[in-house]
Amino acid sequence: MSAGNGNATNGDGGFSFPKGPVMPKITTGAAKRGNGICHDDSGPTVNATTIDELHSLQKKRSAPTTPINQGAAAAFAAVSEEERQKIQLQSISASLASLTRDSGPKVVRGDPAEKKTDGSTTPAYAHGQHHSIFSPATGAVSDSSLKFTHVLYNLSPAELYEQAIKYEKGSFITSNGALATLSGAKTGRAPRDKRVVRDATTEDELWWGKGSPNIEMDEHTFMVNRERAVDYLNSLEKVFVNDQYLNWDPENRIKVRIVSARAYHSLFMHNMCIRPTQEELESFGTPDFTIYNAGQFPCNRYTHYMTSSTSVDLNLARREMVILGTQYAGEMKKGLFSVMHYLMPKRRILSLHSGCNMGKDGDVALFFGLSGTGKTTLSTDHNRYLIGDDEHCWTETGVSNIEGGCYAKCVDLSREKEPDIWNAIKFGTVLENVVFDEHTREVDYSDKSVTENTRAAYPIEFIPNAKIPCVGPHPTNVILLACDAFGVLPPVSKLNLAQTMYHFISGYTALVAGTEDGIKEPTATFSACFGAAFIMLHPTKYAAMLAEKMKTQGATGWLVNTGWSGGSYGVGNRIKLAYTRKIIDAIHSGSLLKANYKKTEIFGFEIPTEIEGIPSEILDPINSWSDKKAHKETLVKLGGLFKKNFEVFANHKIGVDGKLTEEILAAGPIF
Repeated sequence: MSAGNGNATNGDGGFSFPKGPVMPKITTGAAKRGNGICHDDSGPTVNATTIDELHSLQKKRSAPTTPINQGAAAAFAAVSEEERQKIQLQSISASLASLTRDSGPKVVRGDPAEKKTDGSTTPAYAHGQHHSIFSPATGAVSDSSLKFTHVLYNLSPAELYEQAIKYEKGSFITSNGALATLSGAKTGRAPRDKRVVRDATTEDELWWGKGSPNIEMDEHTFMVNRERAVDYLNSLEKVFVNDQYLNWDPENRIKVRIVSARAYHSLFMHNMCIRPTQEELESFGTPDFTIYNAGQFPCNRYTHYMTSSTSVDLNLARREMVILGTQYAGEMKKGLFSVMHYLMPKRRILSLHSGCNMGKDGDVALFFGLSGTGKTTLSTDHNRYLIGDDEHCWTETGVSNIEGGCYAKCVDLSREKEPDIWNAIKFGTVLENVVFDEHTREVDYSDKSVTENTRAAYPIEFIPNAKIPCVGPHPTNVILLACDAFGVLPPVSKLNLAQTMYHFISGYTALVAGTEDGIKEPTATFSACFGAAFIMLHPTKYAAMLAEKMKTQGATGWLVNTGWSGGSYGVGNRIKLAYTRKIIDAIHSGSLLKANYKKTEIFGFEIPTEIEGIPSEILDPINSWSDKKAHKETLVKLGGLFKKNFEVFANHKIGVDGKLTEEILAAGPIF
C-alpha cells in the first residue's frame, strides 16, 4: 500500500481496487423484499399462451343496460343463450330469403376477418364448433347457397368505426373524433327515383296524381328489385344488421330491421333510430318493417318503371323497402319517415315533419320547415329541452319523437352560431361528405368541394339538454318556418287557425342548394305539409288532423321567415339568426301574444309593430325595401304563386260539409 493516495498495486505494478462490502443480490418475483434495497414492481404474467389469446382477454360480454321485471327475466331464463342466438339468426336468414327459393341463406354471427384462437382463419362453423349459426335444412340449389353470410349484428359505434376504417375507402377519424365518410356519387336524396307499390289497398288510401310525391310501381317490379338487392347482399361475405325502433311512445313504437353492406350505413341508422337495450334485443322477434340497402349495386335500367340506375322502392303491404344505386344514407331515414306517415294516421296519430322542444315550465313548441329553413337550428336551443329535431307524432296524450338522433346540416357550421350542434360532433357522430385537413384531420365546414349538403348524424343524447325519453305534453305553439327567397314575408306573423292550415298545406320555402340532386341555387318552391316528399296521404288529411288538435289544445300558429329581408335573394340580406332567435324566444315566453299588431296587405298577416332587441323597420318588409314599387310587384307575384299552387287542393273537402275548406281558401292571399 503506498502512502497518500490509498491505491494499491499488484505485483505487476498494476492497480487493484480495495475489497469492499459485497453488493446484495437483487431478487424478483416471490423473493422476500424485506431488505429495502430495490422496489420490485413486476406483476404476474398474463394467463395466455398466444397473442390471439391475449387479445381475447381484452373483450368481455356486454352487461345488461336496464333492469327488467321478474316476469321478463323468467321468460329470458327459459331460453338458453345459444337458442336465443339461433332464433335471432333464423329471423335474419328469413329476412334475406329470396322468394324464388324455399329458405334464406346460411348465416353466421361475427366478423369473417376474426381468427380462431389457433391462429387459423378457417371459420369455426365449418367444424360445427360455433353456436352462433343458422343453416336452413335444404340442399344446395346454387353456388350462393353453399356459402355462409356473416352477420354483424347491432355493432357498437367503436366496432363500426373499425369496420369503416379497415374496409371502406374514404372513411377517416376527424380531429373531433367523428367518423368522416363519403356517400358516393349521390350526395342528396333522389325523389324522382322513389317508387311506391300501387295495389288494391294503396290505390284508394294514398295520394296519387298531380303534386303527389308517390310515383307508382307494380308488385312484380318491386319483387324484381327486391330479388336483385337480396341476391347482392347474399353474395357478400358479410352484412350489417340493425334491429331498432321508431317512436319514443312505447304504445306506438315500430320495430325496424336494416340490412346493409356498409359500416357507414349501419352507424348512421344506429344514431338515427332508437337504440334498444340488450333485453329488448333478446325479445325483439320479427320486425314490423325491413330495409334492404344494396345501394352500392345499381338497379337494372331495363326493368319496368326504372328511369335511372337508382331506385328507392316502398312496398307497404310487405312492409319492405329496397334501395339500389344510391349510397346516400338519408334515403333510409326519409323512407322510414314515409312509412310512419302511412302507419300513424291509421291509429289517429298525426305524423309531422317538425322539430320540437319544451321549456322548463312544460310549454311545447313544434317547428315545421324544410331543409335550410333553420328547423334543426331553432329547435336545438340550449335554454330548452330538445324533444327532437325533425320527425314527430302528436297523439291523444302529447308529442313523441320518431327518431333516436339528429341529422344536422354542416355547411358553414361554427361554434359561435350553433354551439350545441358543434359540440355534438364527436366520437360516434357520422360526418357525411365533409372536407378536412389531410394532416390534422380538422374539418373545414365552409369547404363545399364534395357537396353543399354536408351533414352530421348523431344520437340525440349528444345534445346536453335533450329530453330522454323524447316525449312531451301537447304543444302550445305551432311555428311554420319559411326561407323566403323573395324577401316579402315578414320575419314573424301571428296566424289564425285557417291561415295556419293554409300555410301548412302550402309549405312554402326556398329549396336550399344541395338538399336534393340538381339544385344549385335557392329556388322558390311549395311542399305540402312542409314535407311533401315524405307524406303518403292527401295533405288535407294531415291538415284536418292538425286543425283538430290545435283547436282542442288551444295552440297558436306562427309563420316565421328565416330568409331574406330588404330585397329578394341576390339583392337583400338573410335575416340574422340572432333576430330570429329573439322572435322565437318571444313566442316561447308568451310576450309576443301581448304585442301590438297591424295587418298586412295581400296576405292579411297580423304582424307585431315592435319586438325587443329587433330593429322595428324589418318587422314590416316594405320598410326594409328601398324600392317600394319593386316590393309591391314582388309581393303580388308571390301571392299569385300561392294561389296557383293551392288550386290542386281546392276541391278536397275538410270538415263537416267542407266548411273548413272554405275558411282555409279565404285565408289565402287577397288581391
